[in-house]
Amino acid sequence: MAEARYLEADRKQLRWDMVDLESQLPTDHRARIVWDFVGGLDLGPFYDRIGSREDGAGRPPPDPRIFLALWLYATLENMGSARAVNRACVMDTAFRWLCGGVGMNYHGLSDFRVAHGDLLDRLLTESISALMAEGLVSLEEVVQDGTKVRAAAGRGSMVGEAGLLGYEKAARARVHRLRAELEADPATSERRGRAARARAASEVSERAGRARATLEKLRREKEAAARTHKQAESAKSERKVSTTDPEARLMVFPDHGVAPGYNIQLAAAEWFIIGVETTDRRNDMGLAAPMVDQLAARYQRVPSRLVVDGKIATRDEIIALGDHPKGRVDVYAPVPEARENITPESRRKREWRRRKEPEPIKAWWARMESEEGQAAMKRRKRIETLNGIVKNRGMGRMMVRGLDKVRCSVLLQALANNLMQAHRLRTV
Repeated sequence: MAEARYLEADRKQLRWDMVDLESQLPTDHRARIVWDFVGGLDLGPFYDRIGSREDGAGRPPPDPRIFLALWLYATLENMGSARAVNRACVMDTAFRWLCGGVGMNYHGLSDFRVAHGDLLDRLLTESISALMAEGLVSLEEVVQDGTKVRAAAGRGSMVGEAGLLGYEKAARARVHRLRAELEADPATSERRGRAARARAASEVSERAGRARATLEKLRREKEAAARTHKQAESAKSERKVSTTDPEARLMVFPDHGVAPGYNIQLAAAEWFIIGVETTDRRNDMGLAAPMVDQLAARYQRVPSRLVVDGKIATRDEIIALGDHPKGRVDVYAPVPEARENITPESRRKREWRRRKEPEPIKAWWARMESEEGQAAMKRRKRIETLNGIVKNRGMGRMMVRGLDKVRCSVLLQALANNLMQAHRLRTV
């Protein structure tokens, strides 16, 4: 019998391929939704920051629209590494389609993500304002919640005063040694490598300086707390700071793990994220009024109802928000549970204190005892789902270091969430 004929794979043969990116992506693909969303944004300020101009020298960078679309799509795909996005721009059809033949590198991707925090914040405001004009978002009721995210640092990076002194000394010695080698060796090829190592050493030295500033801040906080809780503070261990992410704070997470992290505050209207804040606070207490002030600055109005859990809004904030300059804000927060089996005298004193409460506090008690208050607290659960969604998209552990850079990542999460929610509502 004659041998069978078949075509074998030959990967060593050079070939010219004709690639039509447009035909490789379905018309309803999520990458197209992202591209259409970015196309509707005003990116003029991004273009204003480009240094390369028609009448001057300089290599032109990729279009900011491509950068933003890549990061929004990467966020939806739970991809937070600039190197991973760069690889996807070569190997993944959707990322290649977004690039449209424009070459990428991970340095440019990484720099873009953290260099435009103010513009990303502006895009959040403008996009939500457009959705409000369209009738998809309302500030009638806003829900606020905080969630802890792990920092790009391990617990082993936390050091106290003695450890920080050693770290600073080693960083300074490394910088001096590498700079001396760079000046002594004129070889161009080796000089470039040493220059890169010198820059890395300088970054380590800079982190040491930020760690020192953070440690001093923590020490002042401990001294202030000791003035009112001396015994409790004396029992606590020494304040520590991370040498890899100095602005991160050691926090206890829901799984009872202790690690460096950040406290992310989200404000949502329905399923849209309309306000974000990044803090190093271990708890949420007292963060309701700052969020309302942020919303007032963004949208020139405040929500009629602010729904929070019992840890966020303080009594003073409930009173202050009831008389906010931009309008009254009714706070919906759980009231303290009443103790059972109290004596008649204690009940009488409690009722007397209730009668002496400020009017905003009385109104808060009345709201929470009503059916409307109970219904509002049930709707608060939506933001728990929203927290889970953004954490599943990569916000469980940050890939960048520092409050400002973490805030940029959170803003990208907000924009990515909102564009998909708007698409869902428009296609219902």
